[in-house]
Amino acid sequence: MFKKLDPKRKYTEMETEVLAHWNENKIFEKSVENRSKDKMYNFYDGPPFATGTPHYGHIVASVIKDVVPRFWTMKGLRVERRWGWDCHGLPIENIAEKELGISQKKEIEELGVEKFNEVCRARVLSYVDDWKHVINRLGRWADMENGYKTMDKDFMESVWWVFKELYDADLVYESYRSMHICPRCETTLSQSEVSEGYKDIKDLSVIAEFKLLDEENTSILAWTTTPWTLIGNVALAVGKDIDYVKIEKKDEGEGNLVRFIIAKEKSETLFAGQDVEIIEEMKGVDLIGKAYQPLFNYYSEDETLKNRENGWKVYAGDFVNTEEGTGIVHIAPAFGDDDMNLGKENDLPFVQHVAMDGSIDEKAGEFAGLNVKPRGEKGEKDPHQKTDIEIIKYLAHRGLLFSKEKYEHSYPHCWRCDTPLLNYATTSWFVSVTKIKENMLEYAKDINWSPENIKEGRWGNWLEGARDWSISRQRYWASVIPLWRCACGEIKVIGSIAELEALTGEKVDDLHKHSVDKLTFACAECGGQMKRIPDVLDCWFESGSMPYAQNHYPFENKEKVEKSFPANFIAEGIDQTRAWFYYLHVIAAGIKKNRAFDNVIVNGIVLAEDGKKMSKRLQNYPDPMEMLEKYGADVLRFYLASSPVVAAQNLNFAEKELAELSRGTFRMIMNSYSFFMLYANIDNWKPKEDKNWEPEGLLDRWILSELHKLTKEVAVEMEAYRLHKATRLFLPFVDNLSNWYIRRSRRRFWKSESDSDKHDAYQTLWTVLVEFSKLIAPFTPFVADEIYRNLTGEESVHLVDYPVANKKLIDEEISKKMASTRKAIEFGLNLRSENKLKVRQPLSELLVFASKVELGEEYLELIKDEVNVKNVAQISEKVTDNEQLKQKEDNELCVYLNLELTEELELEGDMRELVRFIQSARKKADFEIEDRIEVNYVGGEVIFEKFSEEIAKEVLAEKLENTKREDNAYNQKVSVNGTEVEFWLKKIS
Repeated sequence: MFKKLDPKRKYTEMETEVLAHWNENKIFEKSVENRSKDKMYNFYDGPPFATGTPHYGHIVASVIKDVVPRFWTMKGLRVERRWGWDCHGLPIENIAEKELGISQKKEIEELGVEKFNEVCRARVLSYVDDWKHVINRLGRWADMENGYKTMDKDFMESVWWVFKELYDADLVYESYRSMHICPRCETTLSQSEVSEGYKDIKDLSVIAEFKLLDEENTSILAWTTTPWTLIGNVALAVGKDIDYVKIEKKDEGEGNLVRFIIAKEKSETLFAGQDVEIIEEMKGVDLIGKAYQPLFNYYSEDETLKNRENGWKVYAGDFVNTEEGTGIVHIAPAFGDDDMNLGKENDLPFVQHVAMDGSIDEKAGEFAGLNVKPRGEKGEKDPHQKTDIEIIKYLAHRGLLFSKEKYEHSYPHCWRCDTPLLNYATTSWFVSVTKIKENMLEYAKDINWSPENIKEGRWGNWLEGARDWSISRQRYWASVIPLWRCACGEIKVIGSIAELEALTGEKVDDLHKHSVDKLTFACAECGGQMKRIPDVLDCWFESGSMPYAQNHYPFENKEKVEKSFPANFIAEGIDQTRAWFYYLHVIAAGIKKNRAFDNVIVNGIVLAEDGKKMSKRLQNYPDPMEMLEKYGADVLRFYLASSPVVAAQNLNFAEKELAELSRGTFRMIMNSYSFFMLYANIDNWKPKEDKNWEPEGLLDRWILSELHKLTKEVAVEMEAYRLHKATRLFLPFVDNLSNWYIRRSRRRFWKSESDSDKHDAYQTLWTVLVEFSKLIAPFTPFVADEIYRNLTGEESVHLVDYPVANKKLIDEEISKKMASTRKAIEFGLNLRSENKLKVRQPLSELLVFASKVELGEEYLELIKDEVNVKNVAQISEKVTDNEQLKQKEDNELCVYLNLELTEELELEGDMRELVRFIQSARKKADFEIEDRIEVNYVGGEVIFEKFSEEIAKEVLAEKLENTKREDNAYNQKVSVNGTEVEFWLKKIS
């Protein structure tokens, strides 16, 4: 006997029981241990922060990271799944700052780096227990008890090793260049970090008048969207071959003639509708060397400023164009790549009037102390414009402002604190990505992407445009750059704790900044003191080092790491194409001369149902845990895995779709399972092990063919990492099983004319359910284990091998004919519905014209029974002249249905209606499905007497009697096509 199912048990209660079985019997551990270490499948899991609870983005990633490892485990491979925690960086630093009431970086220095770092350490794992609960409830298997942490000494030591490997390969260097910085965090950002934070904002753009020294009342017009940089202006740039014009107009205030130089292409727009005259045309080369009056004299009169003689003149720049502005670019070398490069080429003075925190230098007169991008108070509109407004006022007051306007554009913001970034010249350490870029492109060719368009698109484009990577950060809670330097210029890079201990004579227990900055040693060249440079590493450097650091490589697990590199599989969100995926690839190319991973699934973003970003403040999405407890993990997993979100597209999360999936596909799965259990227990049926068993019945052969087609197709999609396509394959199969095979076979389980036919029905359904549970196990692990364990008595479906399709059992001819049969049935039922004829009412004739298939007797019998007609035939030509036949057709099939009713057909329809009433009464009386009964009746004698045998068989009646019953039998009065009938039901003891 199989375990009986409680009809009142909720789906989520079933999942809780399965979860308890897994935990008590260590099923996850067994699934790993019972696979050979010689058949490793290596999976990298990008670690999350535990500074908040999991959201839908984490759940999507977790579903992917569970389905794929489960699949390959069942394919016979050993898939170790070690969890990890991201512990370093600005996310944690910002939490610590809020807790400590810190708003500026200098306050951290005043507090003390050690105290600040210890607050970070204490807060970094705040939500670990919440994560463990959610991940466990989701059914994701991962080794969380032995998880690594990026703040662990072992992990950080491996990061040092990675840095030294890159340094020794001549791939690390220091440089002074223009970069994006966050003035609030006072640190540089990498190319990928900058790309994450672009926002559309309104800035103030100005066209300033740069007055020429050798031409009275003549100004060159230059445009900028960052007025605050004008204080640092030291030159103007023009395009050598661009056409420029000198325009003359009357000064509206003084009445004098004034002249402006501007690109000819921009002049018509800028001076449209004004009384002006072009008095001279020239090329950009003609303007080179012209000197102009500085807009501000704070630095031009500073005798300590180098190269003053080269400043405040016009130079040629190959980056100048006429797409925006005036065709003339203002140059401030401290604030932009092009500016800085032009400054180096022409020995221009370098004016850095802004500090790393965004404050303006004290030399800058009335602007001293202002912040170039002030944050403002909460709710304040456009606070970032405040300093620009003051600059504009200054220009206007001195007659140097030609025009101003609001300018909407995409501007980079800090990905963590949301502060507008500054393009700022500073020192940084870089990985020379450009040196290995060609290798990176070559290694990337062998990576399989899902979806595949990412490979040449978002990923490929990012690789093509790869630039050197700024890896130094001016922060505190992170892995430090393991580089010591002497005043004489000598540099020492340290790649291990043992090496540092040998040099310093100190025991090293912690590799964080506040610990290692205290450690010094003698310079081998001059005997001076070697001190560590103050910067820490970009946290993406840690993330890119994860394949080695999670295993403390090369200090431990050397053979294991080298045998399992590159990873077979990774998965993360689409933003990681420019972050984790990219940095893994950079470091692998630099130190392993290889790619870091073979296969990758990229997921999109889960949005609220209205397409907006999910927001706790707006409460525009259902809580993930509520969804898990309401519908179950299987339903949520299947919903996400079958959606576009696992193919790098966005998903508008809709709870109603979860509800539909629960009421539809999952109810059909459970009903199919329950149906089998009910009848198998009634008949005390047990499966027989017979390798040569093959059923004879059409429906049995058809559903087994569909099962093996499903097995083949799921394997193809999973091996190509097309998760959504694999998941969707289950939907039609479940419908076929429940709404066709079981519905059509229902009678065989309790009214079969043949014992062998009944056995075939049981054996087929048992086989299908067991194999189906294996197939769907990676996707919906709870219901799969519930079905498999109950039907087989074995410990878990997750410990067995994944099914392999038996090609001999795949019969395309059966599939084709059954599809045509069901189409014919659909057309027939549609014709009934359109003509308001119930299916219980028999009809005389249905004809099928099918041009591409020949349906045999078994298929025609199915049509006959489903559409409820007395005769079904396939015809070789279409009918053209029979008015009694109604028809419905498509390109391949035409169905003709005779709707004429005879008295005998109507009476049989009444019988079927009466049977329905009796069956309903059985249910209301709480009779068991196998109970035999007596039926007494008054009224409807013609129906009962003519169809007594059929009625008795359908309702399991041992006795039909035309008499009123006086005892406590269940009675009911009904109307059958106008005939009043009362009947009494009595269970036979």
